[in-house]
Amino acid sequence: MKLTKMAVFFFLIFQHVSYSQGKINKAEEELNKEKITTNTNHSISKSSKTYNDYDSRGNFSSDVIGGLFIQLFAYTAYGVAIESPFEMEHKASDAYLTKHPYAKTNTGHYSYEWNDNTEIFTTTISNRLIYESNSIYGNHLNLDLRFLKRLELELDFLQLWEHKTNVPKNSLGIYTALAKYNRVRTERFNASWGLGVAYVAGNVNKLGFTYGLSAELFFKKPFSLESNFNQTLVNSETINKFNGLLNYHKKQYKYILGYEHLKIASVPFSNVTAGFGISF
Repeated sequence: MKLTKMAVFFFLIFQHVSYSQGKINKAEEELNKEKITTNTNHSISKSSKTYNDYDSRGNFSSDVIGGLFIQLFAYTAYGVAIESPFEMEHKASDAYLTKHPYAKTNTGHYSYEWNDNTEIFTTTISNRLIYESNSIYGNHLNLDLRFLKRLELELDFLQLWEHKTNVPKNSLGIYTALAKYNRVRTERFNASWGLGVAYVAGNVNKLGFTYGLSAELFFKKPFSLESNFNQTLVNSETINKFNGLLNYHKKQYKYILGYEHLKIASVPFSNVTAGFGISF
């Protein structure tokens, strides 16, 4: 019996210790770890010196073929990222920004016709609460600036809080800035990609490169389905943010309900989210 009691006692102690570290604290520790790499290229560079004479002479045919491949790649990359030649003939190539989705028409952020609903610059501010449990919750504040038909600047602030029994109170803030290009601009659907930077506050205090993808489908007035993915690289770890949202549009306002998944290093957060936005 004494042995059993001692086993239970040590099990409870181990359980207490294992749960004494919160999810945010664990994520911060992993983000702060730096990957150590060694340089193994020194010996390779020595052995490659014997080929310098051959490389310096070059070959005319290989230069020409290589140049053609480079041009073909650049042409293809431009078509995928910006616009392909056959798209230039479509109305979407010159689509205009609308004041806000479903304003006087059944269109989303873009319209093929210039009318009294057309804008050259729009601003949308939204705020969503996110909730995983009574101990982990947060807030997501977002600012979108659209201009020159295709360009967009997105500023995003995510704040997480954790209050759990036997775990020290902790919080983590992630500030993100993305320069975005609206690649698809139809009246019912738009999609974009973006590049930028993110700053991770809390106990991390690190700046990282980030990229993002977004899409929104205006399937039936006054609703739209929206999805966003964002990945930030910090040290040797990543921060992934993904959400799927159902928006209800009424005049310049929108009401938001959906799901948001976060993965900070190896620590996942699965949240329901709800909020409110306004365009002007």
